[in-house]
Amino acid sequence: MEQFAYASPKNLKDALGMLGSDWNDAAVLAGGTDLISLMKDYVVSPKKVVNLKGIKKLHGITQKGADVHIGAVTTLDELTSSPVIRSQFPSLITAAMGAWMIWEARNLGLPKWQMWRMAANVGFDTAIGAVPVVGDLFDFAFRSNSKNLRIIKRHLDRHHPATQVIEG
Repeated sequence: MEQFAYASPKNLKDALGMLGSDWNDAAVLAGGTDLISLMKDYVVSPKKVVNLKGIKKLHGITQKGADVHIGAVTTLDELTSSPVIRSQFPSLITAAMGAWMIWEARNLGLPKWQMWRMAANVGFDTAIGAVPVVGDLFDFAFRSNSKNLRIIKRHLDRHHPATQVIEG
């Protein structure tokens, strides 16, 4: 990993000032550890890393009237456990979990065409699942995350046949 400047601002104004007008040399740290992994592998080498996790305004889920605001650094755990999301947007939870599965599929080395197939499953499930009543009935027949898990399992069985899966 190459050397870089690190900043952890406490508000948006400071964050934007630290990023500057030219973001080519900067990277934003806003959640997972993938940026650090990519830096360790020399895939990316930013001169400056700005950590947004300390900005309280970017955290959490709030509702103002009919509008729901999801902060940029809201975690998957916060999203899935939010009463607002659970009651009003249950399909968003399925989509978020599906997005996480696709991300992990990338880490497991699945080909891009399979990840696109997984993304199509999640998109289709989310779009139809958002329709009242029809979406509820559809959820019983089409489970994108179960389909995507089978895609991952088939890939692992083909490319890593010596490994064993312990179920239970």
